[in-house]
Amino acid sequence: MPAGSRAAATRSGTASWAPRSARSDLVGELSTRSDTFRSPWAAHDVMVHCTGRKRLRHPVVGDLDLTYEAWDLPAGPGPRMLVHTAEPATPTADALSMLASGAATQALPEHEQAGHLTDEA
Repeated sequence: MPAGSRAAATRSGTASWAPRSARSDLVGELSTRSDTFRSPWAAHDVMVHCTGRKRLRHPVVGDLDLTYEAWDLPAGPGPRMLVHTAEPATPTADALSMLASGAATQALPEHEQAGHLTDEA
């Protein structure tokens, strides 16, 4: 995501969940460290990031390349539902099928079966 889009998404996202002091601290740090963040932030752009791609690494099945959509829930500002999907007939779809079957979970030691994904996006 380009820096301008990140600044706009940050403005939108932090407005609903971050306390004012935490938001100020975050913006202050990002603004002093990044010219590419400071300018878009100062423009007061707001962007709700509703779709995208996410790459995760699962300890057994490996890389998962997923698309996602986010929906605001009617309960009010803040809660969102995220839906991640894989393109059909891809290695990611095959990996998700393996996870759904339970075969991948059985390959993990018991203390790791809760699932440990690494976010690479």
